[in-house]
Amino acid sequence: MKKVLRTLGVLALGGMLAACGNSAGTTKQADSSSAGDGSSQAAESKSADGVTNVTIWSPTDTAAIEAWWVEKIDQWNKENPDIQVKREAIDRADSYAYENKITTATTSGNLPDILYVDGPMVSYYAANGITVPLDSYFTADDLKDFMPSTVQADTYDGKLYAIAPTESSVALFYNKDYLDKAGIEYPSDTDIKKAWTWSQFLDNAKKLTTDDYVGTNIIMDKGEGIIYALGQFFTEGGAEFVNEDGSKADGYVNSDASIKTAEYLNEFIKNGYANLDPVKDEFLNGKAATLLGGSWNIADLEKSNLNWGVSYFPVADDGKAASPTGDWAAAITRDSKNPDAAGKFLQWAMNSDNIASYASAVAKPASRTSSYDKMEGWDSGARALMKWQLQNTGVSRPRTPSYSVLSTDFSTAMLNIFAGADAKEELDNVAKNFDENYEMYYKK
Repeated sequence: MKKVLRTLGVLALGGMLAACGNSAGTTKQADSSSAGDGSSQAAESKSADGVTNVTIWSPTDTAAIEAWWVEKIDQWNKENPDIQVKREAIDRADSYAYENKITTATTSGNLPDILYVDGPMVSYYAANGITVPLDSYFTADDLKDFMPSTVQADTYDGKLYAIAPTESSVALFYNKDYLDKAGIEYPSDTDIKKAWTWSQFLDNAKKLTTDDYVGTNIIMDKGEGIIYALGQFFTEGGAEFVNEDGSKADGYVNSDASIKTAEYLNEFIKNGYANLDPVKDEFLNGKAATLLGGSWNIADLEKSNLNWGVSYFPVADDGKAASPTGDWAAAITRDSKNPDAAGKFLQWAMNSDNIASYASAVAKPASRTSSYDKMEGWDSGARALMKWQLQNTGVSRPRTPSYSVLSTDFSTAMLNIFAGADAKEELDNVAKNFDENYEMYYKK
């Protein structure tokens, strides 16, 4: 019964997996890579002539990424007539279509060979036996070329359960004109020792707040964006969300360091230096002087007339630095009749060249260091800073099969704190709910 309940829990994930700038659901996937309704692929893994069939499920994405999939699958199929790959792109713009489809397939044993999952949920699928380890397909030497945060996020219980082609990061964007007006020196984009500290960030947000605009925008969204964009403040503050094996939150998410960090972040909201309900494109439209924004914001800023700059994710006053990371990753499911064929395809799809073209198409940071040698625009400016953070300060979100409970309750707690609730009481509640969930479903 516990296993069934764990599996059905995936239904609750849909609304909270929107961080990392994912644009899934914007474009319908081309017919040439469609796998139909996906209801019988596990049973039909081989055709009558002995050809091995590999199926992929992933969310729909931008036109450029859909075109990438069509091109790459066509290339693979021509070069590998014995292993034929098909992909079904599933629209997740509305409701929980993608997550519901996974849930149904999980209970009926009809999962595809390869399943794309959001990074923080890798542990959930692994702990529930929905996905299988990939260690035999990606060696330790292979993983040295991937960002440390990518390997960290895609590893559970010491084994690699997924692999991501791209990453994400968050940095501090600022309006140069507003900083000039306030007499504030620009923070550096090449020397993290000259980044804004917590104290400077708060003090400057106060100085930058006027009747026409707020000092900063720290609210990415009111769901997954809370733990994604603000979580590394807790890391910098010496706090952890859960213990090392992801089994306990009491004493961690509600520690003194966590409470202090939550109260620090609340200073921005309660003093009016940041809006709890930011207007659309608040920074881009000149309604916020600074922004904790993602790598996906760069393209729009470059097209704008805004006089902007970028610096590192604010660092703790003692110099400790961390930065957000994470993106969608590919996993092989337990229902795959041909995991080795799926693994062979993933090895190819995740090689340096293919990741470079994929990352360029989606305008996200690549997960492999060597891929940047084949990509333009990542040697200077905002993109170079994002890449540096991924290589040096990036930390993945907590790895635990109870992540969805943690994320949802933490978001609620922080929003309550921003609305005036007591930080300790709210974080105690997060710890209590997490520990009860883990005890019920995962404690051995």
